[in-house]
Amino acid sequence: MTDSLAQRVQQLGLALPTPSQPAANYVNHVVSQNQLFISGQIPLLDGKPAFIGRLGESISDEEGANAAELATLGLLSQLSNVLGDDLSKLVRIIRLGVFIASAGDFKNQSAVANGASNLLVNALGDKGKHVRTAVGVSSLPAGVAVEVDAIFELKP
Repeated sequence: MTDSLAQRVQQLGLALPTPSQPAANYVNHVVSQNQLFISGQIPLLDGKPAFIGRLGESISDEEGANAAELATLGLLSQLSNVLGDDLSKLVRIIRLGVFIASAGDFKNQSAVANGASNLLVNALGDKGKHVRTAVGVSSLPAGVAVEVDAIFELKP
C-alpha cells in the first residue's frame, strides 16, 4: 500500500479536493503535541456547499451517506495537506464526529455517518479505524446535511 493519501483515494475512484479555507474566525487545523485536530468540513462540490437540506425531509439516507463521504474527502484533503501527503507520519485517526441535519423524528444518523467511516477505513486501512459520534442537529452551516470533524494521532 502506498504512503500517499492522494494516491490511495484515487485508487478508490475518488479525488482529494483543494483544501477549503475557513469561512469565519478559526483555523483549519491545530497540532497539539502528537494530536491533530481538524475543523468541521462540509460537503463541497467545486467549492460550493452541496447536499442542502435535512435528513428525513428533503435528503434521503443514501444522499446523506454521500454527503458524509464528500465532507470526509474534505477532511482527508486537510489531513493530506498537513502531512505533506505522507501517511507514514500518521499513527491513526482517533475520533470522528459526524453531525447530521435531521428532522426531529429521523433515527438513521449511524447509517448516514457510515458514509464517512467507510471512506476513512477504505482510504487509511487500519489507521482509519476510529471511535465515532453521530449526532442529529437542527441545522448546519450553509444549510448542508452533514459536517464532519476529526482528531488524528501523529508520529512524534
